[in-house]
Amino acid sequence: MFSLQIDTARTWRGGQQQVLLTAQGLAARGHRVVVVVRPDGELRRRIPSDLEVVPFAPRNEVDLPAAWQLSRVIRDLQPDVVHAHDSHGVAAAATALSIGSPPRRPALVASRRVDFHLNANAFSRWKHKQVGRYVAASEAIRAMLVEDGIAPGRIVTVHDGIDVDRVAAVAPLDVREEYWFPPHSPIVGHIGALSPSKGQKFLVDAAAIVVREMPEARFLLVGEGEMHDALEHQIKHLHLAQHVVLTGFRADVLRVLKGLDLFVMSSVTEGLGTALLDAMAAGRPIVATRAGGIPEVVVHGETGLLVPPRDAPALAAGILEMLQDPDRRRRFASAGLARVRDRFSVDRMVEETLAVYAGLVGTSPAEDIENPATAD
Repeated sequence: MFSLQIDTARTWRGGQQQVLLTAQGLAARGHRVVVVVRPDGELRRRIPSDLEVVPFAPRNEVDLPAAWQLSRVIRDLQPDVVHAHDSHGVAAAATALSIGSPPRRPALVASRRVDFHLNANAFSRWKHKQVGRYVAASEAIRAMLVEDGIAPGRIVTVHDGIDVDRVAAVAPLDVREEYWFPPHSPIVGHIGALSPSKGQKFLVDAAAIVVREMPEARFLLVGEGEMHDALEHQIKHLHLAQHVVLTGFRADVLRVLKGLDLFVMSSVTEGLGTALLDAMAAGRPIVATRAGGIPEVVVHGETGLLVPPRDAPALAAGILEMLQDPDRRRRFASAGLARVRDRFSVDRMVEETLAVYAGLVGTSPAEDIENPATAD
């Protein structure tokens, strides 16, 4: 099976990690893979030299010169499958396949890792009509696609995967020494883009509640994004500068993660939450919200605690409950590691993705979308 894997993001998030794991897993099984990425993107920087790469940098969703460039790539390479991993990638691939007239039309697969609705404009309806199969990262996303009018038979749920052995081999960072925290302070951490959907403002509010009862607690928010300045202002306003640190981007997030006592995901919306998979593989106990696909990963009372989204007091209560019970943290960490090995391995993800490809090759494009919904 020969596939093009397309991702147009500049940044490194969970989706880009899944693209890289998919490409490496397919190549390891003897399948030809070409990764189509931005030449200035973080994914391009991390792709090993043994994978084929094509640079591709669309300026926007409707970039006809870029789509024409991609159509020539498809015509010249003649892949069996074009797998687009983000919205702009889907748009470019759909347009390229329509204007390029390749000798043999490949199947178009679209990954969906976000739990918000498809656009309802005419171009969005058209591009989604071209998709042969959607790969939803969670049942929550699958349900949303069905709600948006995508026929259930065109959607396959393939949970994201994690290379557990690679995470296990990473040495932990001494975060207390790194950030000049007191030697015995409990460390709570969040890893993710600083964005409204990740709900960090509720985590900062929760931190204010936690430190009133446990002044020695410290919080690390790892990542960068549009909410940085607002969160920095919130931290200062709540007098939490000694307790909450915005680390910015770190390339060694797994080392930071393994130095935490507790991992927290405060999301308002979440497709699945690959950071949760990392945390479980790193043997970290979890407190998270029930947003989107998170309950498909974290089993409440077994591998972590789940609380309602947008509820800082409930989040604080969960954090305090876990910090005050080391034995329970150890039990949850052990159960989480077992669960991620059993249910969320990268091998399982790659095999299920291959099954999607095999089921599509030689088939015709799918039927029209009916009743597309609201906002992308």
